[in-house]
Amino acid sequence: MANALSRYRKVPDVTATDAAGRTLPSKDIRPLPAVTGTFTHTVDSGDRLDQLAFTYYNQPLQYWHICDANPQFLSPLALLSKEPVQVTRFPVSVPADPPPWAAVRSALNDLVGVEDVTVVEDVALVPRRQTVGGQQVTVTVESVSRSVLVRYNRLNVDAPALAAAMTTAGLTVGPWADGGQLGQPIVIPPAVSG
Repeated sequence: MANALSRYRKVPDVTATDAAGRTLPSKDIRPLPAVTGTFTHTVDSGDRLDQLAFTYYNQPLQYWHICDANPQFLSPLALLSKEPVQVTRFPVSVPADPPPWAAVRSALNDLVGVEDVTVVEDVALVPRRQTVGGQQVTVTVESVSRSVLVRYNRLNVDAPALAAAMTTAGLTVGPWADGGQLGQPIVIPPAVSG
């Protein structure tokens, strides 16, 4: 019934009843196999699972071994940062006080595809040399860095359009970073035989 290369070839056949009351042949649930080995691949923007499988196994249809070895990703698209919903972090500087957060949120939420906007303020204590009473001393001061996290559907809107909306709302936007898998390692399991 199953192809010799199929991941379901060793899964037992069962019958299932559908909503119309018909009894249909199907396969039982396939448990994830234990993965041994620690070989990794760093995800690049041009990666495709079938190409990775061909590179590592000489079999493009064996891509599912790579998916099985990385169960923390809910879909093959997430494994390679190709999901349509993306989270991007935009570092921003705020020229005015108080910051125009309401205008920024409104401008972003007006764009089709934006699902969530979160303002992040990170406060770090940093040492700084100052002159106090004619003496050089080290004091600890607060350093605030701000960023805007945007979750959006990249089929509807892209990061440059989001940055432009924030600039129009009064922020200075620095180089942004996607929160995906690019540049991160994924596990490549050893080739399975038999």
